[in-house]
Amino acid sequence: MKHVTKTLAAAAAALGLSAAAAQAQANLTYETTTPGAATHATAMHMAEVSSRAGIANLQVLEGQTLTNSLMNIAEGRSDISNMPLILVFLLDKGRGPYSKTGAEKGAELASNVRALYPFNSGAYGLIALESEGIDSWEKLRGKNVWNGPPRGAALVNARQAAQMAAGLKDGEDYTGHQTNWGQLPSVLVDGSMDAFVLPLTFPSQRVTTMQAAGDVVIVSTPKDVFESDAYRKIFNAPGNVPVIVHWDEMGYGDGVRMVSEDGNFRGIGTAFADIVNKDMPFDLAKALVAEHIKTLDEMKNRTAFMKNTNLGILDAETTGFCGPLSLKYHPGAIAAWEEAGYTVPECAK
Repeated sequence: MKHVTKTLAAAAAALGLSAAAAQAQANLTYETTTPGAATHATAMHMAEVSSRAGIANLQVLEGQTLTNSLMNIAEGRSDISNMPLILVFLLDKGRGPYSKTGAEKGAELASNVRALYPFNSGAYGLIALESEGIDSWEKLRGKNVWNGPPRGAALVNARQAAQMAAGLKDGEDYTGHQTNWGQLPSVLVDGSMDAFVLPLTFPSQRVTTMQAAGDVVIVSTPKDVFESDAYRKIFNAPGNVPVIVHWDEMGYGDGVRMVSEDGNFRGIGTAFADIVNKDMPFDLAKALVAEHIKTLDEMKNRTAFMKNTNLGILDAETTGFCGPLSLKYHPGAIAAWEEAGYTVPECAK
C-alpha cells in the first residue's frame, strides 16, 4: 500500500517491534464526502477513535468524488475510503464511469479492494416545500426536480426511484437538474427547484436545511409499489437495499410531514462499506475493525441519523453483499467481526 504502512512494518521487523507498535505510528489517508452524510460521520468517528486507541492517525480528505476514490484504493494511492457498493461492481465489470478502463482491467483493479465494515447512507425519497403542493410522486410531472450530481450512482438511483414510483422519466415527464453535492445546501433553500429526489438519512440534514425556507413534506415510496415484484427486482442489483423506517424513529419535530399509508418511510437504500486495498496488513485491518465494533454505540449516539444506518449488521440482504458483487471482506476484518461474535456471510469471505 501507499504511505507508511509497508515501511513501518519493515522497520518494525528490523527492530523487533510488535505489529501493534508499528500500527500506532501509521499515518493513513481516509477519503470521504462532504459533511452532513453518514459517510462523513463514519470517517470522522473512525479518525477520532483510531487515534485515541493508538492504532493509526487518519488524515480525512473531505469532499472527494468516490468514483475516483475507488481507483485510488485499488491502485494503492490511498488507504481507506467510504464506497457505495455499486461502484465496486461497475469497476469489476468495466461499466459506467469505468467503461474506459474496460472489463479486464476493471476486474483486475476490483480484485485489489476489500471491505472493513458495512453501513447504508439512507434511502431515496421525495422532499419538497409544503408551499409547492407536491405530496405525491405523480405531482412531479412537469416540475423542476433536483436529482443528484451530474453523474454517478446517486443520479441513476434517483431517476429510477421516480420512474418506479410513478412511471416518470427525467427529460420527458419532469426536468431533472444536477449539481455537485457541495452546492446542494444552497439549492435546497434558493427556490430554484420545485422538488428534490435524493438519499435521506433519518433525520436528514437536507430536510432540516430546507426548513429554513418553510415547512417540508417527505413522500415515501407507495407501499404497493415497494412490495411489487418489479420494485423488488431493484434489490437484486448490487448496492441497492430495502430501507423501511417508521415515522416515530425518524427524529423530526414540527414543520416536517411525511406522506405514507401506514407511517413507514420506504425507499431504495444505498449500501456502503469502508474499503481498503487488499495489501493492508492483517493486524492493522483487524485493529481498525475491532475499534469500529467496540465503539458502535458511541458512533450511533454521535449523530442522530447514524442510528438508522444499519451499523453492526452483516447479513447479505441488509448490506448488499454477495450475489453479483465480487467484493469480499478483508481477512483482518473477518477475524475482528468473528472474534466479536458476529457471523460474516460465507459468500463475503
